[in-house]
Amino acid sequence: MTKLAEITRTAIDPALALLPKNMDSKLARVMLLAIGLQESRFEHRRQLVGNPPRPVGPAKSFWQAEKGGGMIHGVRTHKLTASFAADLCKARGVLVSNQTMWDAVEHDDVLAAGLARLLLWSDAQPLPVIGNADGAWMYYLYNWRPGKPHYATWAGFYEQAVKAVC
Repeated sequence: MTKLAEITRTAIDPALALLPKNMDSKLARVMLLAIGLQESRFEHRRQLVGNPPRPVGPAKSFWQAEKGGGMIHGVRTHKLTASFAADLCKARGVLVSNQTMWDAVEHDDVLAAGLARLLLWSDAQPLPVIGNADGAWMYYLYNWRPGKPHYATWAGFYEQAVKAVC
């Protein structure tokens, strides 16, 4: 089983099953996989910092959520996602607070995938059509707001995500 198939089976599928059915789409799955690849390559659950790199940075999960960022604080408080985030946390046995959610996503891939999907849901703009790697890149930048974006890796990761979903 490939890494992306495993992440889909163990994190994304169960997360989307806990959210309303209309949040599950091929477009969303492609973005979740592409962003996870871009942020962590689905290898690091804690942001690597320093030289040599050590897992002690402020972002946690395969989707690299910061405590005060969109995937934690944002979805917890946004009018379109707050109730879904609370339900998701309840289903995963996590108290609804920035600290407890941030601590949990480091090892709860289902919670992390669900919160990542909710962050995408909070954007009023539609998800980019499959195959629009540049549009997906802009969508990722707008929603994740990475500190040091690396466009050079995006196209390959996006293509892997499209192949895994389609």
